[in-house]
Amino acid sequence: MTETDDATRAEALLKDHRDSIDRLDAILVYTLGERFKHTQAVGRLKAEHALPPSDPSREARQIARLEDLARRAELDPEFAKKFLNFIIQEVIQHHQRHQT
Repeated sequence: MTETDDATRAEALLKDHRDSIDRLDAILVYTLGERFKHTQAVGRLKAEHALPPSDPSREARQIARLEDLARRAELDPEFAKKFLNFIIQEVIQHHQRHQT
């Protein structure tokens, strides 16, 4: 096998990985879009019923759940926690906007 063959195979593998990453990125974006539709509906319900925009006990349960899922998926649980905390803060901001 020549160096050119190795380079061609490496390029093909790189393209396959990048194609997979692109598909997964699209899945993430559409999944987040769907998630935010639901959290916005929750925000409207909370505003209509004068409920607080955040629910610390639910947030703690969700973080623990996500950390467990991350471990099972062989993803750094700390990264998963940071990611969920970011999403939670965005959701709380949306809920607060509904309450004004």
